[in-house]
Amino acid sequence: MLNQQTLAGQASFSGIGLHSGNKVNMTFLPAPPNHGIRFRRVDLDGQPEIEASVENVSETNRSTTLSKGSVKLHTVEHVLAAFSGFGIDNALVELDANEPPIADGSSAQYCQMIEEAGIVAQDAQRDVYQLEAPIELQSGETQMTAFPHDRLKITCTSAGDNGRFTQLFSIEVSPDTWRNDISRARTFCYYEEIEHLFKNGLIKGGSLENAVVIRDDAVLTNEPLRYSNEFVRHKILDIIGDLSLAGKSIGAHIVAVKPSHTANCEMARRILSQMRKPKQTAETFAPPPEKERQATVAVEEKARESIVQDGAILDVNQIMKVLPHRYPFLMVDRVTTIEGNRIVAQKNVSINEPFFEGHFPNHPIMPGVLQLEAIAQVAGILMLKKAENIGKLAYFMAAENVKWRKPVLPGDILTIDVELTKSRGKIGKAVGKCSVAGEEVSEASVTFMLIDGEA
Repeated sequence: MLNQQTLAGQASFSGIGLHSGNKVNMTFLPAPPNHGIRFRRVDLDGQPEIEASVENVSETNRSTTLSKGSVKLHTVEHVLAAFSGFGIDNALVELDANEPPIADGSSAQYCQMIEEAGIVAQDAQRDVYQLEAPIELQSGETQMTAFPHDRLKITCTSAGDNGRFTQLFSIEVSPDTWRNDISRARTFCYYEEIEHLFKNGLIKGGSLENAVVIRDDAVLTNEPLRYSNEFVRHKILDIIGDLSLAGKSIGAHIVAVKPSHTANCEMARRILSQMRKPKQTAETFAPPPEKERQATVAVEEKARESIVQDGAILDVNQIMKVLPHRYPFLMVDRVTTIEGNRIVAQKNVSINEPFFEGHFPNHPIMPGVLQLEAIAQVAGILMLKKAENIGKLAYFMAAENVKWRKPVLPGDILTIDVELTKSRGKIGKAVGKCSVAGEEVSEASVTFMLIDGEA
């Protein structure tokens, strides 16, 4: 059994972020056993920290973004790959901006920092998870499968449109193979993507100093390719970084075709879910000790306070920590925007909704009153931004100016846009609009009252 590892000292580096273009100073620091990898934003009040966990992943568009409340950190995968590749279990990364410096577009600079700081073993055993059963997923053009294996092995096929620069590479990951065969592979993009990326606020710090550009059949770079198949090796670098978000060293053979950050992180989630199954099964049949139960309640209350914040994106599990509603009456699947007194959420309308059985047979339509309920539930989430409202229930009292414009059908994604217009004492008022594919389907003004959850 191997011991956990951390850094022997610290190391710093300054540069610019790939997507933000911001100047940033970054320092790697040692951390105690079982600390994991964490990022600390020293430029923000309170110096908040974000754990490198797949549960904190909020965006996967061209890079991996971690979020905790309103605090975000973009493009973490290259740093995480360096720690994972060298077998660093515990470290603290301090930054004074919202993205690590991109350096040359690979993990080489981060490896140099780790080697400069040194690596030391700790008095705690490393927990390696050996995959117990195959996991398969498909996301767009990406196909990924994980098979049980005694160590981390990655076989990857990378290809552009029309099969341009199709490359295949397979490697068992160890500190030596990571350093020599993967870490120096640089990020790359296709020339025709650049305008779209700029328009979407990305690659503001991008240049041939930190990325390789493919134009037609030509490769634009400020130095020769570091490996003949550098593109697929960089894809493997990204996979190593994203999979480390599962929180443990993994024994698995990952087979990936045209991987993406979205698929990488989804695979990390599924591996984490498989890890937790034995523990969850055991806990199902054993009530927690009273002290643990009280501590859990306190943590949940604190979590509710931190969940509903400006800039937060909530999945259904987080929503259920805030709202008391459950199947079949939870009308919110995801919160996409929280800004001041405005909140936007989504409800995925499936043919499996129980109300379609009788509303109406052979002509399923989502009842308008449930769209009103969705508006009230979303408004209730916004009310819980206030700490004093944590644990309370929102009772629907009245609806005014109600209009239904179009039917909502199975397969629709209902977007609920709500603005809180009054919040005084126990009474709240809000104006809400529901839309499908940008077309308004209903609207209403609602009034609700907060009461204690135990009532």
